[in-house]
Amino acid sequence: MLTTKINKRYKKWLLALLVLMLAGGGVVWYLFTLKYDDTASVKAHYTVNAMDFIKEFKQNMTSANKKYSEKIIVVNGTVSAIEMADTTANIKMVDTTNGAYIIFAFQQQHLQEAKAMKEGEAVSIKGSCSNGAFSNILEAEYITFKRCAANK
Repeated sequence: MLTTKINKRYKKWLLALLVLMLAGGGVVWYLFTLKYDDTASVKAHYTVNAMDFIKEFKQNMTSANKKYSEKIIVVNGTVSAIEMADTTANIKMVDTTNGAYIIFAFQQQHLQEAKAMKEGEAVSIKGSCSNGAFSNILEAEYITFKRCAANK
């Protein structure tokens, strides 16, 4: 009698574990196959000037992150640096007075647009704002963008 109760309880725990594993697997599959619209065709939530944008993050990082995180934003500014790799390109806009910067990671399909940009050139870039943070190593604030494209 005691053995059958243990077996039933064991089977219930195994069934619950199986259901949880299937649900977790479904969530992981969804996240890994999640597709985003091309940033170039998505309407922007905000249009900002790069230096004013950096200043807003410097004044109140928490508030700015709440306002801009995961929003599509058009940033107008001057290219300070270009970092090229085989499959990616990062464009930086730097506030030279305090070292704070914005870094834009370009989407694969917009890589040629990033390669065409030149340091010192005034550009307009549209992307999804990831977050602003402070780097203890660089001792500067930075704002990261993902899925970027040149704004036309």
